[in-house]
Amino acid sequence: MNDHGFIATLRSSRIVVVLAGLATILAFALVDLPVASAQALTVFAAASLKDALDELDALWRAQGRDGVVVSYAASSALAKQVENGAPADVFICADIDWMDYLDQRHLLKPGTRVDLLRNDIVLVSPADSSASVTIGPGFALAQALGNGRLAMADPDAVPAGKYGKAALEKLGVWSSVAGRIARGEDVRAALNFVARGEAPLGIVYRTDAAAEPRVRIVGTFPADSHPPIVYPAALLVQGRNAAAGDYLAYLRSSGAAAVFRKHGFVPY
Repeated sequence: MNDHGFIATLRSSRIVVVLAGLATILAFALVDLPVASAQALTVFAAASLKDALDELDALWRAQGRDGVVVSYAASSALAKQVENGAPADVFICADIDWMDYLDQRHLLKPGTRVDLLRNDIVLVSPADSSASVTIGPGFALAQALGNGRLAMADPDAVPAGKYGKAALEKLGVWSSVAGRIARGEDVRAALNFVARGEAPLGIVYRTDAAAEPRVRIVGTFPADSHPPIVYPAALLVQGRNAAAGDYLAYLRSSGAAAVFRKHGFVPY
């Protein structure tokens, strides 16, 4: 065999090896496809839902259903993750605005959006505190704080913080405390500031206060002092788990409603 024949044979051999390698990779990819489709149901949920959803997910699994993986965080942070392509099946947020945000970007599966729950916001203090405040127009919030700060979820983005700021503005006291806010990344972070005694007062959902024995409710903000607190839920277009629709229906069932009520929510 001359040199040209040898080189041609060598090139042919290399092509065969490369094609064989590609075939092997493709075979492994095809084998892995059923595993990916059988992955756990992924839910993105507002941090304030943790206690109720954890209980409901345990009941879901007890029915013989596949596991649920829930990512809890501020609705704003979760919405941004969805926008950036995070592989979630269901989104439950703590206000209408962030669900509208995803809806406007065509990231919700059409016809699946529902209003799931309602809530209230309250003023809390550490359980051993003697703080006493009557919430109303012009109430003495700054004086009640003393030298401390008011714990809130970030009022610029996080629903609980936005509701709290709206209420304080409506009651005419926001300007007196705006420079004294201890901002939490979500409502549970704000709750923990008060529970640990790092803030004398905080604004959280009623359901969060009920879940934390280290705080007590000082007062409830009037319903007309802030927009209605609504928790919408929807399936996401990037979701791939076939059980997502069943799961959302489960959250709207009478049994789930009883669990939500136990945790202080008001189901629709």
